[in-house]
Amino acid sequence: MNKVIVSGSLNMDMSVQCRTVPRRGETAIGDNFLETPGGKGGNQAVACARMGADTFMVAKVGDDTRGRALVASLARHGVTCSNVSVSETEHTAVAVVIRAEGDNRIVVDPGANAAMTYPEIRAAIHGLAGKGNYFLTQLEGNFEATIESILCAKRNGLFTVLNASPARSVPTKVYEALDLLCVNETECELLSGTNPVNDDDRKKALAYFADQGVKQTVITLGRRGSVSMVDGEYVKVPTFRVDTVDTTGAGDAYLGELVAHLSFGGSLQESMVYASAAAALCVGKVGAQAAMPTWDEVEKFVAEHGTK
Repeated sequence: MNKVIVSGSLNMDMSVQCRTVPRRGETAIGDNFLETPGGKGGNQAVACARMGADTFMVAKVGDDTRGRALVASLARHGVTCSNVSVSETEHTAVAVVIRAEGDNRIVVDPGANAAMTYPEIRAAIHGLAGKGNYFLTQLEGNFEATIESILCAKRNGLFTVLNASPARSVPTKVYEALDLLCVNETECELLSGTNPVNDDDRKKALAYFADQGVKQTVITLGRRGSVSMVDGEYVKVPTFRVDTVDTTGAGDAYLGELVAHLSFGGSLQESMVYASAAAALCVGKVGAQAAMPTWDEVEKFVAEHGTK
């Protein structure tokens, strides 16, 4: 089985539900407070592992109760944590989440995530590299270390995947080292200069990333699905219609299933369909890692709702 190496952020999510997002200077009364394991890296690693992928986390936490809880959560979901280190100076990262109107607002204090160094990631890549293995990362941690780790993973023959979130410009050399780039609408506009509001603009954005050297790009469009170019053909995969409870981990569920399915030998278009199913199942529950579906759940969901 191919390995999936996930390098990225681990946060403890502290979320509260309220009727509407508070305006400037306003105090809102909320309810249903939750403290749950999260972080884009951790969420995507759990999503991969729950799909059945052989998943390894490369990250850093603080020497505190939240850090220990995050590592325990990853291990409980089947993620190998031997490359999760402990910072002696920084606290475990936290994210404050406001859930309102079927959406969320998030503020992150990166803490130990920002203390992760390139030599630490490089050592993990060298220890886990192998033909057919995957390297998945995001932009929520130490930016310079992340950039260098992508280049290192490519040099070591890994299939490189970047979820360019949160949105931030990246050097051309990184685009050229990517086998797969995944961006949402906001990230797409910031990086390509094109807002993907219609199919023509989406094709234009996909062409831009291809011109930068990215082998394949997926643009996620929220409730409007996701798009890509597959063998020169424009592919559009719609979402599955479900009742939304919490969107916090939806994008990470999509990424985790997408990469896991690719690692099993699935095509990009098929992987996008199953990734959409994973995201649909995720938004039906509160939380991030706790809401990540299993492979059996995704397979059953697709069988019941069709493959789009």
